[in-house]
Amino acid sequence: MQFWQSLFLTEGDQILDVTKICDGLGFHGMLFPDHLIHPEKQDSTYLYSADGKPPSFTEDTVWPECWSLFATLAAMTKNLHFCTCVFILPLRNPIELAKATSSVAYFSNGRIHLGAGAGWMKEEFEMLGVDWATRGKRYDECIEVMRKLYTGQYVEHHGEFFDFPRIMMTPVPEKPVPILIGGISGPALRRAARIGDGWIGPGQSVDAALQTLSTLNKLRTEYGTQNKEFNNIVPIYGDVSIDDIKRLEDAGATGMVSLPFAFTIKPGTTLEEKRAYLERYSQEVIAKFR
Repeated sequence: MQFWQSLFLTEGDQILDVTKICDGLGFHGMLFPDHLIHPEKQDSTYLYSADGKPPSFTEDTVWPECWSLFATLAAMTKNLHFCTCVFILPLRNPIELAKATSSVAYFSNGRIHLGAGAGWMKEEFEMLGVDWATRGKRYDECIEVMRKLYTGQYVEHHGEFFDFPRIMMTPVPEKPVPILIGGISGPALRRAARIGDGWIGPGQSVDAALQTLSTLNKLRTEYGTQNKEFNNIVPIYGDVSIDDIKRLEDAGATGMVSLPFAFTIKPGTTLEEKRAYLERYSQEVIAKFR
């Protein structure tokens, strides 16, 4: 079992130090979410909260550009992997994104994962002039384009949204950047089973996560992808015991998530408070699986 620490809501001036602490405590990697901007006026509805409001972030929440941040964090650590949770894939140009992810993966010895999502904040799509209604189809084609470019060979593409003649991208990492599909909607789970290298959840109870993993296993069988290497990163809200983690592992989970410090300790904690929490988590949870 791999253990990931979420950096969501972590104070900007503590992100580097928190990551260095995790590098020596047995964590597999760090998760960081993606948003482009803070709109002053926002009408979009968040899918995973009962009231439709976004999860706990304010205009003080920092949203550094993910691949620049990961390049920095990878350069100062030896063991940790880095995954977006999640990156709004259909909002971006897949050639530019393949270039960024491939370069960071190349120089970090393959420690980069792309956790991808369709996006829920319509204002971000409007700001970049990207059509909101077709983001699902563009999402699939973005993945197709990126996987072609990750080969490091001359490739061409002639699709509905992207069209280019034979081109080659370099450098590329030894293995393609894994693409994990985020979300628990029907389309998200089907996309994960059909074309994903894995799945990354938004946070569920233990019982709900077990049901989602069962659904994913059935869908992978339907799509004939059940024998493909597949990672399931499973954030759990609420209390979770060692026995719960073992049940999730038996159901197919390959990664667990230590939730944002604002949830596990309290908002606005010091670096030393975070260090104490991380050391305790390493001893009481991670050590049980070593």
